[in-house]
Parts: sequence; C-alpha cells; structure tokens
Amino acid sequence: MRHPYRHASLSRALFAALAATAVLVACSSSAKPSSSASSHAPLKIGISLSLTGDFSDPGKSAERGYRLWADTVNAKGGILGRKVQLTIVDDTSSPTQVVGNYQNLITKDHVDLTFGPFSSLLTIPASQVAKRYGYAFLEPAGGGPKVFAQHLHNLFFVQPAPVVKQGDVFADYILSLPTAQRPKTAAYPALDDPFASPIADEVRTRLEAAGIKTVYQQIYPAEITDLTPVVSAMAAKKPDLVVGGTQADDAYRMVKAMVQLKWAPKLLYLSNGANDPHNFPGNVGASNVDGIFSSGDWFPSSNTYGNAAFLSAYTKKYGGTAGTIDSTSAEAYSCGQLLEEVAAKTGKVDNATLISALHKGSWQTLEGNLSWNADGAANSSYVLVQWIGGKMLPVYPAGRAQHAPVTAALPWGG
Repeated sequence: MRHPYRHASLSRALFAALAATAVLVACSSSAKPSSSASSHAPLKIGISLSLTGDFSDPGKSAERGYRLWADTVNAKGGILGRKVQLTIVDDTSSPTQVVGNYQNLITKDHVDLTFGPFSSLLTIPASQVAKRYGYAFLEPAGGGPKVFAQHLHNLFFVQPAPVVKQGDVFADYILSLPTAQRPKTAAYPALDDPFASPIADEVRTRLEAAGIKTVYQQIYPAEITDLTPVVSAMAAKKPDLVVGGTQADDAYRMVKAMVQLKWAPKLLYLSNGANDPHNFPGNVGASNVDGIFSSGDWFPSSNTYGNAAFLSAYTKKYGGTAGTIDSTSAEAYSCGQLLEEVAAKTGKVDNATLISALHKGSWQTLEGNLSWNADGAANSSYVLVQWIGGKMLPVYPAGRAQHAPVTAALPWGG
C-alpha cells in the first residue's frame, strides 16, 4: 500500500479536476454504459494511470498488475469467452487529465468497463465521470476519506479498509493482550500528512479509552530532515509504546534517530515505511529491523486467494523476486479477480451486474476477502506485520498470521 496522494496543493487540484468533470460531462452527449456484448467481441476495459509525473512509480506498478491479470485470464480463454483488451492511457499524474481520459475512454473508445487510477487525488474526479455514465469503478489505490465522502454506489476500493483505519489492527492486537501485559504509557509522533497523523490519532483514541496513558504527542512537518529532536523529547518521557504515524522517509529517519540515541521503547509501530520489505532494511540497517511492527494490505507471504499463482506469474513475466513486488501491483490484479468472480457467479459482465453483485456477500482476492459499504469502503481490516529474523511476517489476526508476535527488545535497545 502506497501513499494515497501527495498533499501539496490538494484542494486546488481537486477543485480544478471536479470543475473539468462538470464541463466535460455537460458538453458531451449521453453515453449508455456497455452491457454484455457478443461472446466473440473483446471485453474492453479502460484505465487511466500515471505513467509519467509524480505518481509514475506506483502508476507503473499498477500497470504491471493490470496487464498480468489480463494475460492470465486470457490464457484461460478470457471472461465468458471474451478476451480481455486493456486500453491504458497516461494521465501524467494530473487530476485534470484523468477526467479527460475517462471521458474519452467511455464516449470515444466505448470501453465496456473501467478500472481506477492510482491515488485518491485522481480517483475522486475519475469516479465522478464513471458515475455519470453508470460505470462500475473498481479502483486499487484511492482510499482517502474524500473518496468515500462522495457517497458513490458504483465505486469499490480494492483494499481491506480505508487508509486511515490502517492502525486499527495494531490497536486490536494491543487490546487483545491481558491487561497486565499491555503497555502502560505511549507516545504518538506523526507526520503532518492527511494519511499519517490520522492513523496515529485513531490508535491513540482507542488505547487511551483502554487506560493506556499518553505521555507524548507531536506532529512534525513534512519538510523535516532530522527527527533526533523529536525522538529525544519522546525518549525523555519514557513511553512503553511508540505509535508513529509515518510515511516512508520519516519512518527511516525515526528509526535511525532512535539507533543514534541508543533509545528504544518496548514496542514500536510505524504505519508506513516499515511495511516495505524491499526498501526498509536498506534504509535503517538490516540489523535494526527485528521487532518493529507495521501494517499493510498485501505481502508476498500472504496466504490469500490466488497469491501463489500471482507470485509465480509476476516473477516469470517481470523478473525479480517476490520480495520486490510492489503491493500496488497486487491491488490492481485484485480488481481483475473481482471481475472474473462476478462473471463466473452471474454469467454476466456488465456494469449494472458488477455494481449489484459486489454490494452483496464477500469476494476473494489477493487483498483478502472483501465486502463494501454503500460508499465503496471495504469492511475488512489490514494485516499486522512484524520484522522477525530479518523477514517481515504477518502476525495478527490469527487467521492470517504466519508467526506469533515477538516481544523481545528492539536490537539497538539492549
């Protein structure tokens, strides 16, 4: 799971994109959403992705996931006898461009279905276009609060839960411990970011209600390059637990500051950064990772539906190892899994059927078993992971755990 959107100039960008959406849909002729066509016609799916611009790295990861799924399903004969044909266009990471892209995909290219872009910033205006034309909108990487505040019945976020709920699984774990084994005090440092500080706040609210005393709380600016002062002030309060509302670079800096100061809490949870199996060890030192908790939606070691086949197909097509696969690829692939399952269950592959079917029951994906509320937010929860023996392993909840949580001291803490 990657950062859902960059926060700089967000309000202005969203306003411009939504204004563009209104102009485009008002000026175009009404287009009817495609329904099941001839079994011999290709099933055309339109997708806008950030192949250039700020989101190009995760955008390309999403593209790999989408294309791998299409290859896989076509090798099995397609969906209901129709070969999948992807039309993927570049939105340059622009919320204005993404509006035009989906408008063209639907009204000019006449795609049968649409899948979503990367980020909440682009998902919000894109989903408005899809809604205007009655298209289902399965989207892999737009889980911010404003996405669900649109109350769109056609939208489905293909991750276990809204991003701000990411820390809930850690709070669940702490509260599952016998009272005598729970930490008594906690600190909550957090990045000034709409998807970092709310995670720490959510955990704090739950743990305070359970009697765990807050001894330190600080939101630090996104521009910070040295977290030593923050860690030093936090260490002076001697918290048993540190819950960091982090992204990537600040998570690395927090660990490095703790190592430099030779101070470690009994328990350390970082919402993001520590859940990157490829980059985290290299940034903080491989000898410093063991014992750190984080959470996320998908991992190579997941025992979710189709994961073994996904890993094999991915490494065969793109090379590398399972540990180098970005979770965005798994999220995009899961959109395709849902389409396959609905088609197999209903015998149909049209937008109205997708929307109706996905709002009923639970569906299996690489992301786990998913179901959604009326606004498209999934009802499940993230997985708690911990670094153990140099590997990042799922440890909670029990049904998805591959190892019991370890409570030994952090490596630099003595």
